[in-house]
Amino acid sequence: MLDQLVERGHTAVVIEHDLDVVRRADWVVDLGPGAGRHGGRVLYEGPVARLEGTATARALRA
Repeated sequence: MLDQLVERGHTAVVIEHDLDVVRRADWVVDLGPGAGRHGGRVLYEGPVARLEGTATARALRA
């Protein structure tokens, strides 16, 4: 469904932890470094292929 929206020219903004969905993203905003009061900082913003140095990057490459 997300692919169909994008193919029709729409923008889809998704808050997601499923790594398969993250891998397919055009643009990632990675927040952290932890959850709750230990997070909330932008650690990375950009294409998923350039994501490095965060827990999300490590999980994607595992």
